[in-house]
Amino acid sequence: MTSDAQVRNPQISHPKISQPKIRNLVVVLGDQLDADSAAFAGFDPACDAVWMAEVAHEATQVWSTKARIAMFLAAMRHFRDALIARGWRVEYRALDTHAFATHALTTLEAALAADLAVFKPERVVAVQPGEWRLAQSLPQVCRDAGVDWAERPDLHFYATPDDFADWAKGRKELRLEYFYRWLRKREEVLIEDGEPVGGQWNFDADNRGTFGKQGPGMLPAPRAFPADAVTREVIELITARFADHPGTLDRFDWPLTTAQAQQALDDFIEHRLPLFGRYQDAIWSGEPWLYHSRLSAAMNLKLLSPRRAVDAAVAAWRAGRAPIEAVEGFVRQILGWREFVRGVYWLRMPGFLDDNALNADQPLPALFWTGDTQMACMRDALRQTLDLGYSHHIQRLMVTGLFALLLGVRPREIHAWYLAVYVDAVEWAELPNVLGMSQYADGGKMVSKPYAASGQYIKRMSNHCAGCRFDPAEALGPKACPFTTLYWDFLDRHAARFRDHPRAGMQWRNLDRLAPERIQAIRERAANLRAALAATAVPASDMPEGSVSTAAQIPR
Repeated sequence: MTSDAQVRNPQISHPKISQPKIRNLVVVLGDQLDADSAAFAGFDPACDAVWMAEVAHEATQVWSTKARIAMFLAAMRHFRDALIARGWRVEYRALDTHAFATHALTTLEAALAADLAVFKPERVVAVQPGEWRLAQSLPQVCRDAGVDWAERPDLHFYATPDDFADWAKGRKELRLEYFYRWLRKREEVLIEDGEPVGGQWNFDADNRGTFGKQGPGMLPAPRAFPADAVTREVIELITARFADHPGTLDRFDWPLTTAQAQQALDDFIEHRLPLFGRYQDAIWSGEPWLYHSRLSAAMNLKLLSPRRAVDAAVAAWRAGRAPIEAVEGFVRQILGWREFVRGVYWLRMPGFLDDNALNADQPLPALFWTGDTQMACMRDALRQTLDLGYSHHIQRLMVTGLFALLLGVRPREIHAWYLAVYVDAVEWAELPNVLGMSQYADGGKMVSKPYAASGQYIKRMSNHCAGCRFDPAEALGPKACPFTTLYWDFLDRHAARFRDHPRAGMQWRNLDRLAPERIQAIRERAANLRAALAATAVPASDMPEGSVSTAAQIPR
């Protein structure tokens, strides 16, 4: 079967069409859409070819939202077309058009193995895969086929996994602040005469603003990227092929090419960077974008260089167009946190997946997949996630992530959910953020204490509580906020671990002011909440066909 893409682009070859023998088959994965990739060094169009494949398994190993699938497929197809415009040979396998496919759950490994048998290249060239599973399995496919696997470093990042391992050597705890300072000095970003500009390394204290009752005011809409023919084709495919997957594509609007990613960066620098720092932790109902950049998906698919983003922000500061606290906060997210979580991922995999330091054992409630809840903050964050494939970092950490932490959701299940629902979700970035930071499943190897808070935090940072049926000040009674009930229960359940913790102890010692009978009542209410929510989870035996056993459980 020939795909529509092959009709439009005859250079996309088919295994049955005679082609010159391939010297280097350059494998490009869906999160490696980097025009300057090291995999392309020395590429000779006369004897080399690029190989890309869309496979259903990548969308079903976790039950991915329509928006996440669309982000990857549309970006991949645009990248394919850009390579063809260079005059390069591209062996592109569109979804369900593989010549060997006998069922819908074709894996990437099976697709590569089949094409190695057809093309018999001298070697396979690839940048290191960004996912531990593929970093093990794809070289093995080549070994099994008797083809050399030539792996090249991923030049997209500031630091290599080896750089991070060297920095981490001998450290009992891995903390962002120290890594961030080390990397900033090495890269000489916001550094003058060996010292941080502005006289301090971070401006967190200046970056915790809230909007107050007046709200965020009039914000310019982010740059729009209307669907072109390639993207419309993908949307039609997903609407038909993945109709039972969660979410919608009604508002799908993301930068899908290198040029569009640059336009999105320029738009952010001009319109939202100046106030990004002050309001980066604020939440407002019905306002998904606020002052955030919408760049993480383009960056994680390698359409946008982190250096380009950091350099643009620093240039804005030097030109007086953005204050240092905003620029430093943005730089810290990219050069600091993004590099840090990647380093932690490669240092700790594959054991990271099994971490469950707090012995969390609750199944993921159905509301995570439907947004059907009376909790205003959760409803807004979840429905926004399903509509857009996006929520900003505080919604992820301190709304959906906080609720899962307090409830005690199994780490693998909440990890699978985050990996499934967001357009920017790639495992090296998502897994440490969820298991290490959000859920404290690693027992403090990555962050010093759990991000535990009551509903009062959400009231302070958003306007959700004003229109919610629950009162964040109440842990008991008809208006009790589930966050607040579960917060006190969380403190109670983990008191032995954290009561004497140097950073968290004061928070836990607040339990002492509660009467024993009140604590017992909170325990009972929390147990009832957990039982009611657990009853909504779908048994593993009812999981959609093809989903891995650790995937989040989906109501159908």
